[in-house]
Amino acid sequence: MSRENTSLKEMLDNKAKKYDRPSFIISDPIQIPKQFTKKEDIEIAGFMTSVIAWGRRDMIIRSAIRLMNIMGNQPYDFLINAQEKDLELFLSFKYRTFSSADCITYMRALKNIYKIYGGLETVFTEGFHKEETIFSAIKYFRSLFFEIQHEHRCEKHLSDVTRGSAAKRINMFLRWMVRQDKNGVDFGIWKDIPISSLLIPLDVHSGRQSRRLGLLTRKQNDWKAVVELTNNLRQYDPADPIKYDFALFGMGVFNDVD
Repeated sequence: MSRENTSLKEMLDNKAKKYDRPSFIISDPIQIPKQFTKKEDIEIAGFMTSVIAWGRRDMIIRSAIRLMNIMGNQPYDFLINAQEKDLELFLSFKYRTFSSADCITYMRALKNIYKIYGGLETVFTEGFHKEETIFSAIKYFRSLFFEIQHEHRCEKHLSDVTRGSAAKRINMFLRWMVRQDKNGVDFGIWKDIPISSLLIPLDVHSGRQSRRLGLLTRKQNDWKAVVELTNNLRQYDPADPIKYDFALFGMGVFNDVD
């Protein structure tokens, strides 16, 4: 590794350590699934939080807390036992363009995933092993998620990687579920998807910092950019490349570039 790359690695490692710590949770949407201990509750809370994870973080957190409250803070039990009339509780919920109708559709889809296909971990893992890629995991999951009757407009809230989407929120959710984190941020409760295969949750902030550091040349924040950036980060840590999500996020959101 060149001297320049060694210096960049040291900087990224230091920034990752700075933000990969429990104090990070206080202002991050991951605090929502952190409220739970049951595996299925963590998965459902994490997934639904990731679905609405765009915009101001305080608004995301507030809306996700409301979602959990509607489910009596027992998301799995609520979902599995919910009748159609119970889903009417979500008629009062809306977050930006994610409407109450969208929310009800997503609850129906999640219930189908757990009742018919064995749950989120099973579906994502089966999808991953079809091609041994996160691309195939997300593609497979999305195909099953939307097999229920739904309005086409609902699909815009779940990224379609086959159309080149960066899938920032799904990759973030997968980071939460798969990545083993000694510092207590990510859960690491899914064991059959390799941490080394995870992809960076690319957004405007991390994209800007990555280009500034020479880690990303592609101008669009799309799937190709995700792959390019993750591959470049693998040279600094092949086993856990997306630990640098913490570094790029912190540098971008908090303007921590010194």
